[in-house]
Amino acid sequence: MAEPGMEPERGPEAVTAEAVLRELRLFELRCEGEEVPDKLVELCLSHGLGPVALANELLAFVTSKDLDLQLTPEGLDAFEHEVLAKRGSRGRRGRDERRGLLHDIHSLQGLLEEEQEDELLDAYTTPSKGSHKRSNSTPETPRAKRAPASRSPFALFSPGSFSPSVTPSQKYSGRGRAGLGCQGPPGQPGRGGCALRAFGGPEQSLSKPYKFMFQKVLDVREALAQRVEELGEVLRRHHGLDGFSSAVLPAQEPVTVLGQIGCDGNGKLNPKSVLLVGDREHSGGAQVPLDLSELPEYSLFPGQVVALEGTNSTGRRMVVTKLYEGVPLPFHSPTEPMAEQRLVLLACGPFTPSDGVAFEPLGDLLAVVARDRPDLCILFGPFLDAKHEQVESCQLLSPFSDVFRLCLRTIIEGTRSSGSQLVLVPSLRDVSHHFVYPQPPFSFPDLPKEDRARVLLVPEPCTLDIDGVVLGLTSTDLLLHMGAEEISSSSGLSDRFTRILRHVLTQRSFYPLYPPSEELNVDFEALGAFAALPVTPDVLVTPSELRFFIKDVLGCVCINPGRLTKGQAGGTYGRLLLRRDGRGDRTTDRTTDRTTDRPGDIARDNPGAAPRSSPCVAAQVVRI
Repeated sequence: MAEPGMEPERGPEAVTAEAVLRELRLFELRCEGEEVPDKLVELCLSHGLGPVALANELLAFVTSKDLDLQLTPEGLDAFEHEVLAKRGSRGRRGRDERRGLLHDIHSLQGLLEEEQEDELLDAYTTPSKGSHKRSNSTPETPRAKRAPASRSPFALFSPGSFSPSVTPSQKYSGRGRAGLGCQGPPGQPGRGGCALRAFGGPEQSLSKPYKFMFQKVLDVREALAQRVEELGEVLRRHHGLDGFSSAVLPAQEPVTVLGQIGCDGNGKLNPKSVLLVGDREHSGGAQVPLDLSELPEYSLFPGQVVALEGTNSTGRRMVVTKLYEGVPLPFHSPTEPMAEQRLVLLACGPFTPSDGVAFEPLGDLLAVVARDRPDLCILFGPFLDAKHEQVESCQLLSPFSDVFRLCLRTIIEGTRSSGSQLVLVPSLRDVSHHFVYPQPPFSFPDLPKEDRARVLLVPEPCTLDIDGVVLGLTSTDLLLHMGAEEISSSSGLSDRFTRILRHVLTQRSFYPLYPPSEELNVDFEALGAFAALPVTPDVLVTPSELRFFIKDVLGCVCINPGRLTKGQAGGTYGRLLLRRDGRGDRTTDRTTDRTTDRPGDIARDNPGAAPRSSPCVAAQVVRI
C-alpha cells in the first residue's frame, strides 16, 4: 500500500493502437492511412517496445531526418530498417562496454544486482536463447485485487460462475461496426454439415498425449540433422546441384554448401551475426560466419535450411554469392468430386475480454453460427487463456478444468442446432491442457453421443481434408515469433507476412524456427513427426496477434483471422467459401522434378500446364 502523499507504482502500459496514438499526439505526430496504427502496434510487439519508447524513437528519427510529421507506411518501413533493426546490437554492445569501465561503489552495486538477476533467470530458462532476449509479449496492465465470494463451481455457464467480476466489459459492449467485413468479399449462408477427416495416415496425426520434458541432447541433434539432410536432398534435386562441399575448408573457387542458419550470439539475428551451421555429412556440423554483402536480396531466419554458393578463401568466413530458394511440396489432387460448395467459419480465442470472464464474444459468435449455418466451424484456442488477468492472479472461483469443460459444453450445445461440423484446435495458452508443441488434442470424455460424429478434436498443428480441400491449421503465433527473428534485404518494398509464410511452405514445417520462441516448449522428435507439412495446403490458417490479412502465397491462400477479442475490445473472425470443379483431378502449376519422380521434389515453372485454380473462391475477415 502506498504511503500518504505518494502515487502508487504503475505497471507498464498495454500496447494498443489507442495508447500509441495518444503518445504520438504529444509530439504532434500524425498518421496517414488506416493501416499505420496497426503497423505501429506490430512494431511494438515485434521489437519489444512500449508506446512511450516507440514515440520517443519515432520523434528522434523524424527530427534527425528532417521529415514531415505525417507518418506513412513507407516511412515506418524505413524507420524499422534504419533504427529498430539496430537496437538489439547497440543494446548488447553498450552493456558489454559498461562492464569494462571503472566503477564507484554505487555503479558496482548495480552491476552485482544485474549479475545476480541474470543468474537467477538462467536457472529457470533454457540456455538456447539466453536471458538477454527481448520479450515479444504485450506488457500486462496492473490488476486490481478482488475479494473472492462463495459460489458453487457447478452453477450454470454465466459470468458469475467463474469470476467475481460479473459486470460485462464496457469496451466490448460499446464496440462499433460489429459484423462489418474488414477484408474480402461478403460471404453467404451455408447448409450445415460436411465430410471431413484428418489428412494422411494415422502415423502423421497426433492422436493422444505423449511423454515430454525429457529430451536428450543427442536426440535433438539427430532430429535437426535429419531435417537438414531431407531438405538438402530436395534442394539438390530441384536445382540440379552436383553435390555439397565442406563449409569450413578453405576454397578459392566458388563452392556449394548445405546447412542451417544460426546466430553467433544470444540476441536477435542481424546481417553481421549470421552464421551457417554446416550439415553433418560434409561439414561435420561446424559453424562458419557468413558475409551477405554480395547478395542483392535475401530473407533469413534462425533454423532455416539453405544451400549457399560462395567462396571461403581463409576457412574463417564465407562470402555468399548465391542463395538457393526452398521448394514447396505439391498440392493434393483429390480423386472424388466435391458435392457442393462449403462455408467455413474460423475463430481464434481468447473468447472473453481481459477485464472479466463474461464470455460475451463467444455468445455473439454462437449467434453468428446459428444465423449463417456454416458447413464447418473451426475454433482455435485459447479457450481459457493462461495470460488472462484473473487466471494469472487465481481469482477464478472454480478450477480451471471445470471452467474449460463448461466452455466446451456451451460451444457444442450452441452449434448443435445449426448442424455444423465442429473442429476444436488447442493452444499452448490453454491453461488446462498439455504445455508442449506439438500438442495432443483435447480429451473430452463427457462429449454427448449425438455430437460425437459432428465434433472433431484435433492436435496442434494439424492438416484437415474437407471434401478434397486441404486446410493447414495452427494456433501458434508463428507470424509473431518468426517476424521478430527474420532479417531481409530487398531492392523493393517487400511484405514481411508474405516472406514468413513463404518460408513456412518452402521449409515444409508448421514451425521451422530454431531455437524456438521462449513461449514454446518444443519436443523436437515429435516436431519432425507431427508438425511437418504432408502437402502444400490449399488454405493455411495462422491466427496471430498481428493485423489480420488474406494473402495468396505460392498458390496457397493464407489467412490470419485475428483474435475474437483484443484485450477489452472486440476482435475479428474469418469466413471461407470452398468450391472446386467436379472433375476430381485439378490442374496444378507444378510438375515432378526432371531428375526424380518423388512427390516431394517439384518444379516451380511448367509452361505447358494451365494455371491452377484455388478451391478457396472467397475469403473474408469480419468484426465480431
